[in-house]
Amino acid sequence: MTMLELRGISKSYGDHKGASDVSLVAPSGSRTVIVGPSGSGKTTLLRLIAGFEAPDAGTISLDGRQLHGAGGSVPPHKRNIAYVAQEGALFPHMSVGDNVGFAMPRQAVDRARRVDELLEQVGLPAGFRARRPHQLSGGQQQRVALARALAQKPDLMLLDEPFSALDTGLREAMRTMVGDVLREAGIASVLVTHDQAEALAFADHLVVMRDGLVADAGPPQRLYERPADVETARFLGEAIVLPSAIVGGVARTALGDVPVRHEDVARADVLVRPEQVVVAAQSESSMGALGRILHRSYRGAQWRLEIDCRDGGVAEPFCVDVPAGLDLKPGDLVRLSVANEAHVFPDSPT
Repeated sequence: MTMLELRGISKSYGDHKGASDVSLVAPSGSRTVIVGPSGSGKTTLLRLIAGFEAPDAGTISLDGRQLHGAGGSVPPHKRNIAYVAQEGALFPHMSVGDNVGFAMPRQAVDRARRVDELLEQVGLPAGFRARRPHQLSGGQQQRVALARALAQKPDLMLLDEPFSALDTGLREAMRTMVGDVLREAGIASVLVTHDQAEALAFADHLVVMRDGLVADAGPPQRLYERPADVETARFLGEAIVLPSAIVGGVARTALGDVPVRHEDVARADVLVRPEQVVVAAQSESSMGALGRILHRSYRGAQWRLEIDCRDGGVAEPFCVDVPAGLDLKPGDLVRLSVANEAHVFPDSPT
């Protein structure tokens, strides 16, 4: 069943188009992530879904109920949509307990018990109920903001870059915790972020926006491995784009022959991710394309190598991670090959 559906949504701010004829579907119970660079329209969509702004055109429906369309617009407080802002947006003059219980009837006999349950659900002890927001760390404030949003028992949770202000380790822990809490509560969510790694890790349905348009949408693994176009491929991660000729299910590229799922064509661009590239010292292999190491940087368990293969026909140097035990230095010649399938871009010339 569809939880959230946008059809033909457009929104302009003067000459700038925040959203241009956007249509997307977020499945019921899904963790949908809208990712894109600054100005791509992702936050505009979130605000339109919440009802903070009205689209210039199009319809928004939630679980079969129209929130915006020809018949008018449902106000934000009647949409039963929770919103978690980037900084949590807690009320500074209220205690943690009052923040969490803000959406509950003040006379509810089980209000205190419910607040304690929600705090426990987001990993905070009941003793935090009396604290004020300024007494909490950034991660704790975000947990309280999530508990407050859960208190209203929403049909949909909107999250506006909620982890961006947190340190890297805490960000990953919070992302996992939020995903677990939403899944256990059975609440669908839409998160916006500019962080590609965060988007891929959190989403089970990913939407990539560019210039107010949906560039690609679907399961994150499909978007990473088989993106709709070169720009989406490069936005979601490091990409090696190789011209090729395809014969008998094999792309003949500058890095060697690579299997593909595509009919024979004389000219097509294929995508190889750096983790598919197998690197061997020239002294250990005579097979594969020849490349030269330009730079290396130490990353603990790995070296990141920048490799130049332009003499072999690869347009630009690219980076590959190899085990730290592999003794390769700048200036060394290496042999390169590709493991697994490459992706053929749909709009490749034929």
